[in-house]
Amino acid sequence: MNGYQRINAVLSGQWPDKRPVMLHNFLMAIHESGFTHAQYRSDPEVIAKAHITAVEKYGMDGVVIDVDTVTLAEAVGVPVDLPMNDPARSHKASLTSIEQVNDLEPINLSENARVQVWLEGVRLIKKYYSDEKFVRGNCDQAPFSLASMMRTPNDWMMDLMMEENHERVFKLLDYCTDITSQFIRLMAQTGADMVSNGDSPAGPSMISPAMYRTFALPYEKKIVEVAHGCGMPYMLHICGNTDVIVEAMKETGSDVLELDHGTDVKLVHDVLGNDVVFSGGIDPSGVLFKGTPEMVSREIQQVLDIYADSPAYIVNAGCAAPTLTPEANLRALVETAHRAEINPK
Repeated sequence: MNGYQRINAVLSGQWPDKRPVMLHNFLMAIHESGFTHAQYRSDPEVIAKAHITAVEKYGMDGVVIDVDTVTLAEAVGVPVDLPMNDPARSHKASLTSIEQVNDLEPINLSENARVQVWLEGVRLIKKYYSDEKFVRGNCDQAPFSLASMMRTPNDWMMDLMMEENHERVFKLLDYCTDITSQFIRLMAQTGADMVSNGDSPAGPSMISPAMYRTFALPYEKKIVEVAHGCGMPYMLHICGNTDVIVEAMKETGSDVLELDHGTDVKLVHDVLGNDVVFSGGIDPSGVLFKGTPEMVSREIQQVLDIYADSPAYIVNAGCAAPTLTPEANLRALVETAHRAEINPK
């Protein structure tokens, strides 16, 4: 099997010949290829070169194309900084009051230049690999996360706490759902094999499980439906310890959940079963970045042991690998995954 076939096998509930690796490594890929973030975010050929170089260097099975976490936020008016050597970032609200949601104008995301660079980068990578490697086109932020950026996290939390604001809160979430959905539909036209979004502000470190079910889950379901309507498998990412919402996340209809080391892998295995693929479980900072190759191998093996009875696992750190992750550690991750014993029952 090649990488594309391995990941497709996992998504269809079949055992691959080797455990597939699809690492969220855009920060590392940019650095190792010698490009600046400014070059990467503005040139689709640079995006393609950075990721292709990384895939060839480490022998990964899939490619995760990400650019930053604020492209959609910028598109809807959030002030964004564009540093030369760091990912784009936001610090200010575009809506200084929740009442301003009534003034929001429709946006045609296909006219956004930075979105088009992102999409073209994915097109170039898919054209290069065809059906050799699996291509995941990340689509920036899910609706709850995008709304948080438009209001700033602090003000957004206050909006959620005040019942008199809820009508406008839901209106903003509907608006953000349209923006995210547009990106998913555009990404589906690139030839990518999977789409994904991040929704980390919707995790338990920010809101309660009850609030997740009220303000995030319904909108995550909607964007999953959009992806499936485009014929695309979908992956949802939430950072941190998601133990108390894993069952609710399963209800989104996502094909894959990307969860980091803060979540109990045994719990994930038991809750998701073979119905939803798990991707992640490796500490990107404490182990992949700061650890030794031996530590990396031990940690990935622990996850593989838990999933020994199931094909529903794609090897990944569960969050973005840090820029300066040692080459030896990443090689240890890929080699441990690929040599792991496969015991289909």
